[in-house]
Amino acid sequence: MKPAPFEYVKARSVDECVDILERRGAEAKILSGGQSLVPLMNLRLARPEVLVDVNGLGELAYVRRDGGVLEVGALTRHCELAEGAAVQQSCPLVSSAASRIGYPAIRNRGTLGGSLAHADPAGELPCACVALGAEVAVRGPDAERRVPAGDFFVSHFTTSLVASEMVVAVRFPVIGPGQGWAFEEFARKTGDFALVAVGALVALGGTTVEGASIAVSGLGGRPIRLPAAASALLGETWSDELMVATGAAVTAEVAALVDEPAEGFRPHVAGVLAARALRDACTRATDEEVPRGK
Repeated sequence: MKPAPFEYVKARSVDECVDILERRGAEAKILSGGQSLVPLMNLRLARPEVLVDVNGLGELAYVRRDGGVLEVGALTRHCELAEGAAVQQSCPLVSSAASRIGYPAIRNRGTLGGSLAHADPAGELPCACVALGAEVAVRGPDAERRVPAGDFFVSHFTTSLVASEMVVAVRFPVIGPGQGWAFEEFARKTGDFALVAVGALVALGGTTVEGASIAVSGLGGRPIRLPAAASALLGETWSDELMVATGAAVTAEVAALVDEPAEGFRPHVAGVLAARALRDACTRATDEEVPRGK
């Protein structure tokens, strides 16, 4: 199938794009990577009357570090997130998540801003953003605002963006010494959408857990942060046994938040992946080598 007729506009600036969004509202859609939008249009599941192409806006394609924050422009491609040295060094959890997205052709075109605005509940980058406590920078007609990732994602393919706003950047906290990270997912085969994904971040003081964050996706309509399971780790000495117990706590916490009959085996898988991710995160925080393939 082919898309329904639409008007095509190539935006020359962020301000022009926002102006079009403000005037046309729900009739307009932004085209960046197009890896989700174009298939939906071809199936006529999406029928925008106006398509605003932002691919010429070079000011939205950047990666820069400012102290403890890594700011990434919305037009940055998934391949840059996965392979770029700046992201790998400052926020490797994002690189790991991005490397799992689809196939090389998809990663070469897909963008950070497009992925977040699309808000697929199985998406890797939304899960990574929630696990890290990232901020999403959003531009509207009046000003720019920053939205915590946990508040940005609302439900299936739904965000807190209003019709006249667009994502312009994401601010990730830099992962520093004493912190460890991991991203795990379960899919039917490489390149498929994740059935369940888990992002984990820990901070160690010696062998004692001083901070932890766990987020899961693929269950419910948006990425879920699990504060109860994470807070139970605080003050504990990390060990494989502790991580297995925390995985069981993740399964219980997830099962209480989602529709268990509809989700089937996924809460159990989330617990298994969480235990694995936390073990690898603690291993990284102690500067030990994580086994190849992780």
